[in-house]
Amino acid sequence: MGLHDDGPADPGPGDDTELAALALKILVAGGFGVGKTTLVGAVSEIRPLRTEEQLSEAGELVDDTGGVDQKRTTTVAMDFGRITIRSGLSLYLFGTPGQDRFWFLWDELSQGALGAVVLADTRRLEDCFPAVDYFEHRRIPFVVAVNCFSDARRYGAPDVSRALDLDQGTPVVLCDARDKDSGKEVLIRLVEYAGRVHTARLLESVEPQADSV
Repeated sequence: MGLHDDGPADPGPGDDTELAALALKILVAGGFGVGKTTLVGAVSEIRPLRTEEQLSEAGELVDDTGGVDQKRTTTVAMDFGRITIRSGLSLYLFGTPGQDRFWFLWDELSQGALGAVVLADTRRLEDCFPAVDYFEHRRIPFVVAVNCFSDARRYGAPDVSRALDLDQGTPVVLCDARDKDSGKEVLIRLVEYAGRVHTARLLESVEPQADSV
């Protein structure tokens, strides 16, 4: 369900860096220009790794920038950041590229992921359908986080859930991708939800064996 990093066995004198006993891999996905890079950058306690390139005229033929006309760059591989949720638990955040032509990277990035955050923009809600389908088909637990842009119409969580035809129980939360505390709350919600899903699946796999004894 995650990555283990025990860190150095014997930190040097004066090294007060808290070493994480457990690090979990989380994906941040969604449509083009929805705020994935912003979210990773806002919550990361390290300088985030970004693989952004300037949008080109050639890209206009394949990238739909409607509704995000101010966007000048795009992620071409991934964003990476890290956040400590509590003592002994850190999250490694991998932001996926939003355009269809980079989806071949998703299978590699999703290996070993505990779960995912699907960012949604109510102005372009249909753009997150592919991410929702991807995680549902691969049985990767996810939450939908509605990035509340100032000029977007506000919808409640039940409305978004119905519009995306989400499986029952899939959490929908409202957030501001620019705000660290708001982003952290989304990640905590995901960890709690994904933990329950993985635990339930583990129990389901054990019960048939117990019945056959």
